[in-house]
Amino acid sequence: MAQTECDEVTEVVCLESELQDGQMKEVEVDHQKMLLVRNEGQFSAVGALCTHYGAPLIKGALMGNRVRCPWHGACFNTKTGDIEEFPGLDSLPTYKVKVENGKVHVTRNKKILTKRVKEMSCRVPGVCHAILLIGGGPASLQCAETLRQNDYQGRIIMVTKDEQLPLDKTKLSKAMNIESEKILLRSSDFLKQHGIEVWTEKEVVSIDTEEHTVSFHDGNTQHYNQLLIATGARARRMQCPGAELENVKLLQSYKDAAEIYQMSVGNRVVIIGTSFIGMEAAAFLSDKAANVAVVGKSDVPYQFSLGPDIGKMTMQMLEEKYVRFFMNNGVAEIQGENGKVKQVILQNGEVLPADVVIVGIGVIPNSDFLKGSMVEVDSRNAIIVDKFMRTNNPDVFAAGDVASFPLSIRADKRVNIGHWQLAQAHGRVAALNMLKKQTELHSVPYFWTVLLGKSIRYTGYGEGYTDIVFKGSVDERKFLAFYIKADEVIAAASLNFDPTVSRVAEIMATGKNITKLEAESEDLGWLQLT
Repeated sequence: MAQTECDEVTEVVCLESELQDGQMKEVEVDHQKMLLVRNEGQFSAVGALCTHYGAPLIKGALMGNRVRCPWHGACFNTKTGDIEEFPGLDSLPTYKVKVENGKVHVTRNKKILTKRVKEMSCRVPGVCHAILLIGGGPASLQCAETLRQNDYQGRIIMVTKDEQLPLDKTKLSKAMNIESEKILLRSSDFLKQHGIEVWTEKEVVSIDTEEHTVSFHDGNTQHYNQLLIATGARARRMQCPGAELENVKLLQSYKDAAEIYQMSVGNRVVIIGTSFIGMEAAAFLSDKAANVAVVGKSDVPYQFSLGPDIGKMTMQMLEEKYVRFFMNNGVAEIQGENGKVKQVILQNGEVLPADVVIVGIGVIPNSDFLKGSMVEVDSRNAIIVDKFMRTNNPDVFAAGDVASFPLSIRADKRVNIGHWQLAQAHGRVAALNMLKKQTELHSVPYFWTVLLGKSIRYTGYGEGYTDIVFKGSVDERKFLAFYIKADEVIAAASLNFDPTVSRVAEIMATGKNITKLEAESEDLGWLQLT
């Protein structure tokens, strides 16, 4: 439909002199908020809200032509509005900017919404090429969308064991009673419109890289020209007597979350493991279950990932909500009656009455179906890929939690990291390389966890840190933590200290090292937070 003049509204939003290079300002045109940015003398305007969860980008970190969301680290180009780093699927709308007589004018088209889906092709009849994506998570979906955004016209088939279309699974441990429709990443109409087939409840049992075929549990096979393995990781099961009882639950799928919620309301819950999943489940159920007990092997939760001080603080936060902790402990046995859990016996002999047991003791990469194939895995069964997300087979790529990949910010050290944002980045890089658009993975890991409405943000890769430098106060629950190894900051975490973690991520993304001296300095001017 042709645009008419009356669809557009132009307003003066500020004086040219109000914004210096490298600054941004939230402005409004016709009650629509926008982000106005000045860089190298040029003004540009994009949508004001992150397309992931709607965070105000004015509170984020601006570096050059890129703004990074303060909440979860998504990045957008301030000239094109395009999403350049994840999480999130959509880009920002852009607005026309004109400077006249020292005044900045911005034009808004009333039909433009707060999110913009990148232009995408669809399947063209007669194109015989097929790309098969195994797994229904963020890596597969991002791969599919990137293929279509880059004019791939062949067949795209996404295969998932799940009953649902791709969901935002980060919500499942934070809000177990959420409706699946509210966390769909894309509607079935959207997927159909762009020629992305999704086969649900379909399990892959083997692949034949020579024949280019995948075999399914139901006996069928499917030919592929190129393959993405993004099967994720599964929750590790308990290895103790009684682990097979009913009501001993793992949280992996939407169905698991719904069942755990129903079983837990008004009942006694024991959570085994102080992982991010376990702690989020404890926080969510703290005011819904009759009581919640958490069993952990270390002194405090997150002792090795976030450190003892932050671990102790998270433990206190939950204890204030009457969650009980049984630390430096393990489970000897789960006892039941009529096939259902009745109590958990700890290794020190303590007995915890239980109606539901939730197990969160780590994950195992889903790569068992590769046994007998030529695809190479490491000692943990994660699939080995290069910085182009290619396996040792040129037509097979891997992405997400199942992949072991070289991490550029740690001198290409091979790692396996289960972050939502990284899975999306992997999927995008895999798609571009499938299309022979050579692209290396340069993503900086970014992670968040939510406990009782408080978000802890984390960026970098902290394994092997020897020291933590704190700013603010962990006791007051307002802090920034720098993780140090060999006099260099290798990771950062924060609570109520935005947008520092996003700023650190942007500095790391440029390849610049942050020194221990800078982290210890009273003056954090180098972070450019203002």
